[in-house]
Order: sequence, then C-alpha cells, then structure tokens
Amino acid sequence: MNTAQLERIYSYKANEGEARWWMGGLAIIKASGKDTDGHFTLVEVVDHEGEEAPLHVHHNEDEAFWVLEGELTFEVGGASIQAGPGSFLFGPKGVPHRYRVNKGPSRMLFILSPSGFEDFIRETSEPAESLTLPPRPDAPPSDEEMAQLMPVMQKYGLEIVG
Repeated sequence: MNTAQLERIYSYKANEGEARWWMGGLAIIKASGKDTDGHFTLVEVVDHEGEEAPLHVHHNEDEAFWVLEGELTFEVGGASIQAGPGSFLFGPKGVPHRYRVNKGPSRMLFILSPSGFEDFIRETSEPAESLTLPPRPDAPPSDEEMAQLMPVMQKYGLEIVG
C-alpha cells in the first residue's frame, strides 16, 4: 500500500459523519468524492413516515438505495417496488425514480457514482442541530421555494419529471 492510499483510509461509527437537515430529513454524509477519489458518494438518509421524493432523474450519476429501516414504495423506470429492511434497489443514470416512506421513519444508504451529489446536499440543506429528524414543515414547499431550487438542481444534473 502506498502513502496516498494510507492517507485515504478512515472510518465512521454509527451516527458519525457530516450531518445535515435536508429536504425534511436527516442526511449524514459518510463518504464524499474527496474521500473516494471521486468514485462514489455514500449518504445515510433518515426520513419521516409519509415523506415522498418527487419523480426525478439524475443525469450525472447512478443511484442505489439500501434500505436499513422502514417500509417504502419505490418507483424506478415505471416499475413499483415494495422495499423493507435489507432491500437493495438500483436506479441507473437517466432513469426516473422516486420513493415514498409507507412505514417509518425510514433509514437508507444512498450510494451515488460518480461522486458529486454530496455538494447538492450541502447546497440545499443546513447543518443538523442534532442527529434527529428535523421538525416536519408546516406546509409543502411553496412555488417560490421550488423556483429557487430548480437552478440548483440543474447545476447538479437533476431534473424533476413528475
């Protein structure tokens, strides 16, 4: 093993990593492009029961989901998939996908390759005050909030399609 390889070795225990309150949930960045030489991003995501991601497409990276807790319904490329603890799903770049937390809270690992998605999370979130879910918003995002989000999504190769 060379020195550069040794410098990239690190580990996180449970609840360690860069914790962010993101899109109504808790995201803990476990591995970024800086850590993986750009190969992938790994994020632990916790969402409230009833949370839904909009139908969207990643144009820059493939995305996979490993469900650790909760029961969810995923839609990937038009297929509806029921998923619980231990389930793994893959959403190739360019394929529309979304999920809904049917029973939760849910806890998943998001694996994105190549890296870069962590920068979208950072730009659309705030540092978590605690390792808990943030309070639920009083209302869904307003049209103005969505309009502000769209250019950021485009910057990172994301597109809402539904």
